[in-house]
Amino acid sequence: MPPVAERGIVTETRAQKQAVIEYAIEFPPPDIARFRDGNTGVPFVHSFEGAQPGPHLLITALVHGNEPAGAVALDRLLSQQLRPARGRLTLAFANVDAYARFDATAPRASRWLDEDMNRVWSPDILGAPPRSADVARAIALRPFVEQADYLLDLHTMQHPNEPLLLAGPLARSREFARMTSLADLVVVDRGHAQGPRMRDYGGFADPNSAKTALLIECGQHWAASSAEVAYAASIRMLERLDMAPRVFERPAVALPEVPSRFVEITMPVTIKHDFVFALPLRGGESIPRAGTIIGHDGGEPVVTPHDDCFVLMPSQRLWAGLTAVRLGRLIGSAN
Repeated sequence: MPPVAERGIVTETRAQKQAVIEYAIEFPPPDIARFRDGNTGVPFVHSFEGAQPGPHLLITALVHGNEPAGAVALDRLLSQQLRPARGRLTLAFANVDAYARFDATAPRASRWLDEDMNRVWSPDILGAPPRSADVARAIALRPFVEQADYLLDLHTMQHPNEPLLLAGPLARSREFARMTSLADLVVVDRGHAQGPRMRDYGGFADPNSAKTALLIECGQHWAASSAEVAYAASIRMLERLDMAPRVFERPAVALPEVPSRFVEITMPVTIKHDFVFALPLRGGESIPRAGTIIGHDGGEPVVTPHDDCFVLMPSQRLWAGLTAVRLGRLIGSAN
C-alpha cells in the first residue's frame, strides 16, 4: 500500500442526493516509495535521455490520487529500467501526497488534498504563491510540463467504460490521437468550467505551437484491465514516436490500429445547485431524441441538446461547480 502522508485534507467526498455506486478494487495499488528520489531534483520525477536526438515525452500518473492504474504503468516502466531509443523520456508521479492517503475502504477519498490538481493549470495560479498543497506540487511539476514536446497523462474513470482519449479542440491533437491510436474512441473537448487541466497548459493549447498532449482514460479506476491499458498506452506512445527500446515487457492487451470513432462535446453539464440523474447513465450511451430529460439540477430539468446524443463520463461527484456529464455527437475524424 502507499505510504501514509504527513498532511492533507480529504475533500473528495460530500453529501449529495444521489447514491454512489461502489466498484471493487481489483489490484493492489503499488508502493511507489522506492521511486521518491528520482534523478531530477524533484521527488518522484525521473528523466532519461536516449542515445539519439529526438522529442521529449512526458508521461504522468496520479494527477488524481485515487487513480492507481497509471502508477502501475510507471512502476512497470521504471522497474524495467527502460530507456528511450531517442529523445528524452520523463516519468512523473504527480499528486503523490494524495495517493499516499489511498485507503481501500474509502477509495474515492484520496482524489486530491485541498483541491483538484487537474483544474489549476493556468499561469495565474501557478505563477502565484501556492494556495494549496496540490498547487504547490503542480508548481514543482511545471518545468517538466513546459519542457515536454509531448504529454501522455494517464487517468481512469468512475464507471466501467471503454478506454477513451481526450484530445482537445486543436486539429493537431486529433491528428496525434489518430497517429498514436491509444484508444478506439477519441473525444474532442474544451475542458471543464472549474479550471484548466495539465493537458491544456501552455503550448499544448496554443494553435501556433507544435507541442501536443493527450489525456487517456484507461477504464474504471480500480479495474485490473485499466492498469494494463495504461501500460499498453505508454508503450504505444513510445513506439509511435520511435522512442521505444529494442527490448521491453510486451503489453498484455492490444490497442487499436486506428480509432474508429471521434466524438465532439456539444454540451458539458456544469452543476449549478445539486444534480440528480433521471436515467441510469454509465457512459457510452446514445440517446436518440433531443429534449430527453437526463437529470435535474436544483429541480430544473437538464435535457439532451440534439438527436443521437452521446453520453460521456457521467460523474458520481454531483456538487455545484463540477461537471455532471458531457454530451456530444459523433463526427468525422477529419473535422
